[in-house]
Amino acid sequence: MNLRHLEFATVAAAERSFSRAAERCNVTQPTLSNGIALLEQSIGGAIFVRTTRKVELSAFGRQVLPLIETVVRARSELETGLRFVHLETAHARA
Repeated sequence: MNLRHLEFATVAAAERSFSRAAERCNVTQPTLSNGIALLEQSIGGAIFVRTTRKVELSAFGRQVLPLIETVVRARSELETGLRFVHLETAHARA
């Protein structure tokens, strides 16, 4: 399971479009699509129902998306906390 793939899933769910999600994630649409496919394989179920016109969450996706969002949020909180710790450490040295 790859953190970037988890992020892809949260953005695709919000955008309801792999193309727009890829744009927001600064990757190509095939990269995003492949990352989500790998994520779905690793967690054992399809997160999305894909049609030619739109992307919707599957029943499985509706259940697992909140868990995925928790992990993505935790990563963001960790990054923010680390920046603060590094800043505090730099000020303590000065």
